[in-house]
Amino acid sequence: MTTTTLAVLVPLLPFLGAVAGLLLGRTAPGLARPLAVLPALTSLALAAVVAARQGGDAAVDAATQLTPTGSVPIDLALHIDGFAALVAVLVGLVASCVQIYSTAYLHDDPRYPSYAALVSLFTSAMLLVVYSGDLMVLLVGWEIMGICSYFLVGHYWETPEARAASLKAFLVTKLGDVPFLIGLFALAADAGSFRITRILATVADGGLDHPTLIALLLLAGVAGKSAQFPLHTWLPDAMAGPTPVSALIHAATMVAAGVYFVARLLPVFAASAAALVVLALMAAVTMAGSALAALAQDDMKRVLAYSTVGQLGYMTGALAVGDRGAAVFHLLAHGAFKALLFLAAGVIIHAAGTNSLAAMSRMKDLRARVPDAYWTMTVALLALAAVPPFSGFFSKEAVLGAAEHTATGHAGSAPAAAGWIVLLAGLVTALLTAAYATRLWLLAFRGRGAEAPDHGRQPVAMTAVLWVLAVPSLAFGVTVGVLPDWFDGHKLAPTLTTSVLGTGFAFVGALITYGAWRQTTALAARVPIGAVAAHRDGDAGLVEAEAIATHTPAYGDVAAAPDPADPGRLLLGPLHRHAAAGFRLDALYAVLFVRPVQAGARLVRFLDREVVETYVRGAGAAPRWLGVAVRRAQTGNVQTYLSALLAGTVVLAVAAVLVATAGA
Repeated sequence: MTTTTLAVLVPLLPFLGAVAGLLLGRTAPGLARPLAVLPALTSLALAAVVAARQGGDAAVDAATQLTPTGSVPIDLALHIDGFAALVAVLVGLVASCVQIYSTAYLHDDPRYPSYAALVSLFTSAMLLVVYSGDLMVLLVGWEIMGICSYFLVGHYWETPEARAASLKAFLVTKLGDVPFLIGLFALAADAGSFRITRILATVADGGLDHPTLIALLLLAGVAGKSAQFPLHTWLPDAMAGPTPVSALIHAATMVAAGVYFVARLLPVFAASAAALVVLALMAAVTMAGSALAALAQDDMKRVLAYSTVGQLGYMTGALAVGDRGAAVFHLLAHGAFKALLFLAAGVIIHAAGTNSLAAMSRMKDLRARVPDAYWTMTVALLALAAVPPFSGFFSKEAVLGAAEHTATGHAGSAPAAAGWIVLLAGLVTALLTAAYATRLWLLAFRGRGAEAPDHGRQPVAMTAVLWVLAVPSLAFGVTVGVLPDWFDGHKLAPTLTTSVLGTGFAFVGALITYGAWRQTTALAARVPIGAVAAHRDGDAGLVEAEAIATHTPAYGDVAAAPDPADPGRLLLGPLHRHAAAGFRLDALYAVLFVRPVQAGARLVRFLDREVVETYVRGAGAAPRWLGVAVRRAQTGNVQTYLSALLAGTVVLAVAAVLVATAGA
């Protein structure tokens, strides 16, 4: 088969698996698991073959016109460069791991067939985005992912949290998609085509008339899809869905799509220095803010969710300084270790038998209970904290190195201000990332919470996947010197300055967190947990309010109370309460947008009921009353008719006399 044919099959096979799963899931439930796993594995194998054939050389391009439009044509086009080839392999790997993992994680779920079919459709949509060479076809995959995320996040629709989270994810991402769509049309109007190759050629020739406006419109959609400030608030709440879905969304689909889109069209954004500075500021606020929020969360999945937001900030920071190689390199490394982190968290949740809750304050010495999750999550957390020689070290240092080169004026055409913004925010975030990664490890595996019931050894389908993902989490970084051709021929080896600074900041963050944990552990050993919690807040109402704000169980018993040995409370101090609630952005949005919309809706309802309906009822009643009056006048009595005629004549005569008198 030709490379083009194989590339077409990569997104097509999961799509066919999704269709077959939806059609046969209820009538033949035994086929649900093979229809979920086999297309994903086959797609992974084909994506690997496509990547090997592409080899980082010239992009593979193929196109056929979808339909004549009379103006800007729409083509079914492929554009597979080194970035697309590698990202497709990542998507196939993570999707395959998630499908295999889900066969055990959702073994007894009656809605597993529809779940597996939606995961396959999700995978197909992301692969379409990755390989597409036409922006309109890319938009199809972009929007299908939004629909799939709505259904998958709301999989446990019986719970109000899942229903609210799915609706919030859909609305927030759609909010960004409106300007995104306008930006796509404006870009196509300037370039005369939706084809990516022609758009890039137009940019190279200086043919864009409104580069800043187009870039900012597109960034709104990217911020929504990739959960960047200020449209990031949907992602932590999306943890209400099944844990494998979280792994898929965070590691290889949905949020990765926005970063990949900017990398794909980076020259469009680089045509506007103002857009790059805006992108750098967005990345800096996202990185630092999400890391502080992660340091205050109690639910393990919410810590990982805010972590994803921050790591995506690193990727957009690399794009802001004009280095898409560093951005995609970090996307690939992050995809491996973040999928591992979520799936390991799923093993912990499965072992505790709590369905979706992963409150670290309730965990106690899980090392012996879940040894596979313990060791693999340790590897993934070291990669997240960018500790050498794990993969996260190489990819994060590539971002910091690119920022340093831009800041010092040694690379690219991006503004030096963007380089300084990304570099400083990246170093601060490196410290905070190591801090919350260390805190998560300490609370999860050396915590003082109540010991959960032992549900036995975890299924092989779940634990085996962890070890598969541990390999790239540990060793992918060494490929930095092997795969330069896939990254525009750009070597991404760490530089001395940022390596020392980044690693030093990370070790400082880890040591400070460990010291704070030792101090709080000593305090907790002397005072009961409930007494410490009550002493700290001094008011049961405040305790319950904080439990709601931080999405943790209320402190009705000692087992549910937050572990006083939480170093995050000591490190953040008075900032902890605000960081735990995501710095009250949801409350701010409620005041600025939700309440005005609700007030407007109430006004419209009032006008509809009290004004419009009153008019409609009056318009119907007036003829009815007139008819009643006329009907009563029709008595059939001739004398009555003559009397009325005589009275009318008299009235007319009197009126005529009065008019004549007035005229005289």
